[in-house]
Amino acid sequence: MRLSALHVGLFVCLLVVSMSATAMEFDTRLKWFSSGASLPSHDLQRQLDGTPAYDYTGEVRLMTESDAGNLSWIVHGTTTLNGGDSFALPADPGNQLEQTPRDDDQRLMDLSWEIEDGSRHRSVARLDRLALQYQADSWAVTVGREAVSWGNGLVFQPMDLFNPFAPTTVDRDYKVGDDLILVDKLFSNGMDAQLLAVGRRDDEENFTGQAGSLALRLRGSAGEAGWDVAAGKHYADQVYGLGVRLPVGGALVRADLVATNVRHADWEFSAVINMDYSFTWLQKNVYVFAEYYRNGFGVNDLPESIVLLPEELLLRLQRGEIFTFQKDYLAVGTTIDWHPLWNQNISLITSLNDESSLLQTQFSYEPGDHSRLELGLVAPLGGRGDEYGGVPVAGDDVTTGGARQAFIRFVYFL
Repeated sequence: MRLSALHVGLFVCLLVVSMSATAMEFDTRLKWFSSGASLPSHDLQRQLDGTPAYDYTGEVRLMTESDAGNLSWIVHGTTTLNGGDSFALPADPGNQLEQTPRDDDQRLMDLSWEIEDGSRHRSVARLDRLALQYQADSWAVTVGREAVSWGNGLVFQPMDLFNPFAPTTVDRDYKVGDDLILVDKLFSNGMDAQLLAVGRRDDEENFTGQAGSLALRLRGSAGEAGWDVAAGKHYADQVYGLGVRLPVGGALVRADLVATNVRHADWEFSAVINMDYSFTWLQKNVYVFAEYYRNGFGVNDLPESIVLLPEELLLRLQRGEIFTFQKDYLAVGTTIDWHPLWNQNISLITSLNDESSLLQTQFSYEPGDHSRLELGLVAPLGGRGDEYGGVPVAGDDVTTGGARQAFIRFVYFL
């Protein structure tokens, strides 16, 4: 396990704060997730291991938070078991139902401990939150491992470069934390600023500024409209972002534009614009949305193999910042509250380049505040060689993705 001055200092600070804390909270979340996939005949995994494929994730998350005047701290520890038929194979970025991290190889602090490892399973203990915060009247400083989210996307998040959720991810209760220093400042006119530094390690696990991020974001409002501007360095690139939020009638329109100066050479532009609206239909609460996404790093046509995709796109797929291969996407969806205890989500993501789609529906049953049961289906609507039908690995004869899936997820809070 790597130890750093920041790592040791955090533990000392947390110990001091915990001894003098006036208020502490303890919570526990239990989660089980299972999925089954029917793989098409041209899928690489089916040719290697057959079909159907079954996978599972079990997790216990222990959470504690404490306040002691201006100081507070948060610690989340997880013990996770991942396994199944797809465990040793690369994940399809466009169809990730689970995003549970397995290691901290490229984070500043290695806070993961392997418990057991096998050919089709692995169990890991990990600290997903470990942060100390000092808060004054108009500013705050957070140091340690904590989650941060930027941007206005609903399905796609071009401005959120810090562990965004994949469009199909089911478990969104807790975003993966980064090792960071975050300074928040609130001004008297209502505008606020965030200065963020994220520490990471390169492929050789060396701590270097070329693997980190340093960014400034300003947020404010003009009448009913809200705006964001951001600028910074992310790995070796310069990134600039502009976001707006504007009510239109009873709907809310949001948009983000992100410009990336790749290694001080080429410029790439990504964008998202969406609209959502809530209403009552047959005495049922209904929420609908539509979103257009432009992936500046994407391609118009998929090559004969995904390894032939542009280097900058492959790099961002590997880092978990982008989850699509092509350029243009349309996502639409709805949530219907059929009953006070259960609802249904339906979403359709379409690649406008090859016209393939991914349909996902999910039923959620919540008998109380402490438990939730979710059942869902994912169906690709495309042919072999399409983004949502089977991405080429060796031409159309060998592909990855394109599986029909069913999943079940159960969460219980103690």
